[in-house]
Amino acid sequence: MTSIYLDDIRTPIEHPNGGEWTIVRNCEDFIATVSKIGLEKIDIISFDHDLDWSATVHFFDHTRQTYEVDYTMIKERTGMDAVKWMIREARSKSMELPQCYVHSANPIGSGNMIGYINMYLKEIRKPQTCIRANWKHNK
Repeated sequence: MTSIYLDDIRTPIEHPNGGEWTIVRNCEDFIATVSKIGLEKIDIISFDHDLDWSATVHFFDHTRQTYEVDYTMIKERTGMDAVKWMIREARSKSMELPQCYVHSANPIGSGNMIGYINMYLKEIRKPQTCIRANWKHNK
């Protein structure tokens, strides 16, 4: 089984099962990697929300004041886009998800992703197990 870690900057130095992470740095790489491996062959995915500078700037200039993420103001695809793609894939194939975590420092984006994943799990009558994680990183 493979574990996927989506983050544009950080690289984890720990794994919950002592295994290895496959690191992907943006939404396009996430989609390509998951498509190549197959969602059914992935045991863990950990998501970051802000995957480039414009999302980080948006967080500090907008989200922190309004408690909302305006996705139209973010140039690159975010972790939320990766989550939505993953759910569409799982739904189209009537399959379960790997264990999902969100490690993003963006609390609003994290909540959006956790909620989206857990709603799909509820829809397929599985326990809502997506939670925030705080992995140790090299940066």
